[in-house]
Amino acid sequence: MAGGSGIIHYLQTSDAITHGVAYVLLAMSIASWCFLIVKSWVLLRAKRQGARAVARFWQAPTLAEGVAALKRADRERVFAPLAEAALHASEVDIPGALLARVERGERVLRALRQALNASQRRLEFGQVLLASVGSTAPFVGLLGTVWGIYHALGSIAASGQAQIENVAGPVGEALIMTAFGLVVAIPAVLAYNVLGRLVRQLSEELDGFAHDLHAYVCAPAGQPQAAPRGQPAAAQQGR
Repeated sequence: MAGGSGIIHYLQTSDAITHGVAYVLLAMSIASWCFLIVKSWVLLRAKRQGARAVARFWQAPTLAEGVAALKRADRERVFAPLAEAALHASEVDIPGALLARVERGERVLRALRQALNASQRRLEFGQVLLASVGSTAPFVGLLGTVWGIYHALGSIAASGQAQIENVAGPVGEALIMTAFGLVVAIPAVLAYNVLGRLVRQLSEELDGFAHDLHAYVCAPAGQPQAAPRGQPAAAQQGR
């Protein structure tokens, strides 16, 4: 790539618009890779800690102690907000307030729904970035290619030398921007699919945990309660 051809030569001889497209692609690549690394770390930690944290919750003798154990084990704060919401909603008793007129089961259900939505939004945060980069980066690169070919052909027409050897170099260099766009888009699309699968798995676990919490908190006092899925019956003793 020495001499008058290659990526460096193309970027050095291009105009401000081509430079702008290159900088946009570079920013998109850096943003998607940084998010990919951080989000993968968060989701993998949440996935690994989730089962252990929920197991410790159901092994606690009371709901309050279960919440405390869950908060210690769930460092990513994915499952803990649901247990905290259930505990708070079950203990709320404000005479004369509108909330006191709502049945206990509905009050707990409302609190769990809000906590579940908040946890799911936290898990899904940034997915739009990956989807946007994956879908737009090829077109941004194509814009740079079209603009580069336009200027290359204009320069060739002005010089009056339209031989194939004079056309192939500038046009080939302009196509570099399309390759840049694909290099940025492909990792973002793959990351979106992989992380989206982890998010769906965690969302399903959250939904099941919320269902078990609602059934436990709203069960009549003294009535035997079925153990949540995957937990021993002894874990349900005491509230």
